[in-house]
Amino acid sequence: MSRLLNVEDLHVYYGSIHAIKGISFDVQEGEIVTLIGANGAGKSTTLNTVSGLLKPRSGSVEFAGENLANIPAHKMVGKGMALCPEGRRIFLQLTVRENLEMGAYTRKPSEINDSIEAIYEQFPRLKERYKQIAGTLSGGEQQMLAMGRALMSKPKLLMLDEPSMGLAPILVDQIFEIIQQLNQAGTTILLVEQNAQMALSIADRAYVLETGRIVTSGTGKELLHDDAVRKAYLGD
Repeated sequence: MSRLLNVEDLHVYYGSIHAIKGISFDVQEGEIVTLIGANGAGKSTTLNTVSGLLKPRSGSVEFAGENLANIPAHKMVGKGMALCPEGRRIFLQLTVRENLEMGAYTRKPSEINDSIEAIYEQFPRLKERYKQIAGTLSGGEQQMLAMGRALMSKPKLLMLDEPSMGLAPILVDQIFEIIQQLNQAGTTILLVEQNAQMALSIADRAYVLETGRIVTSGTGKELLHDDAVRKAYLGD
C-alpha cells in the first residue's frame, strides 16, 4: 500500500483567524480515512485546502508524490482528486444526466457514455431519474447524484464532505453502504462526517480534530472504543 495523500504541518487562516493549526495526516492507497470533530473544528476547511479551494499560509499537501502548492483548484480533478462538497452543490436546473456530464469535463467524449452507465449501475435510482431536473430530487437522491458526479472523473481519491447531512436514518445507512462499495471497488476515500459512529465503523483510520488541531488518531475500531471519543462524539 503506497501513500496517496500526505499533509504536513498545514496552517490555514481566514483573515486573522487561525483555522487550521499545524495538522499533519496521510491517506494510503485503498483506505477509507475519516476526519471527525465538532462543528467548527476545521474538517471542511481541511478538505477545501487539500482540494485547492483554499490556500494554506504554510505547510504542504502532496498527492501521488507531487507537491500541490502551485496547482490551481480546477486542475486538481485532472490530477485524480474529486471533492463531493458539503451541501451537495449539484446544478439544480440541469437534469440528472447533465449533472453527471458536468463531472466528466476532464474525460474524453468517447469515455463519457460508458462512465455514465457505470454510475447508473452503482446508483440505479439515478438511471430511473436521468431526465429529471436535479432540483426536484429528494435529499438522498441529490446526495447520490453529487457522489456520482464526483465519480465521473474516475478519481484516485474521492473526498466526501458530510455525505449524510440532512438525510433520514435509512438513507444514511444506504449512503454508507455505497461508500464501502466504492472503496471495495478500488476508490480511496477521505471522509469528513459528523455522524462519528457511522464514519468510524467503516474507516480504516481516523483523525479527531478540535479547534484546528488533530488531538487523537488511530484505527476506526480503536477510536470507536476509545472512552474519550465515545463521550465527546458518540453520546456515551
